[in-house]
Amino acid sequence: MAIIAYTDGSSLGNPGPGGYATILLETELKIKKEFSQGYRLTTNNRMELLAVIVALEKLKNPKTTITIYTDSKYVCDSVEKKWVMGWEKKGFKGKKNEDLWRRFLILYRKHHVSFQWVKGHAGNEFNERADELAVAAANSKDLLIDSFFEKQQEQEEGMF
Repeated sequence: MAIIAYTDGSSLGNPGPGGYATILLETELKIKKEFSQGYRLTTNNRMELLAVIVALEKLKNPKTTITIYTDSKYVCDSVEKKWVMGWEKKGFKGKKNEDLWRRFLILYRKHHVSFQWVKGHAGNEFNERADELAVAAANSKDLLIDSFFEKQQEQEEGMF
């Protein structure tokens, strides 16, 4: 059984309130599931990556084959060009979103994951829907706290 995921992230300001969305499709059984959530202070790249993580966390069986469609070059290139593997070897020194990349790599190694970049806002039905969900999540009143990011922001602000 192959799964397709469409993922997107949004940030209203960078940093600012943000949201992610994940749409999972199982084509044989024609199952579609949507997931989204907003955060009070985060970045677009964090939400793009979190959307992918949520897609992988929703997989029930190990070694599931999944193709992830994303309009994020940051996420797609980091994985497909193996940059994240190099960052991991160097302990993520100087890299942003270390917490999410570590979480991603654990999940990535449990499945057969491939990425396809899709141009955003270009009429792709599921990419457009993921964008709509991510923006709605960022605009919602039910915003979670991106604890790692907010703590990091506080530390950076305290440096000056």
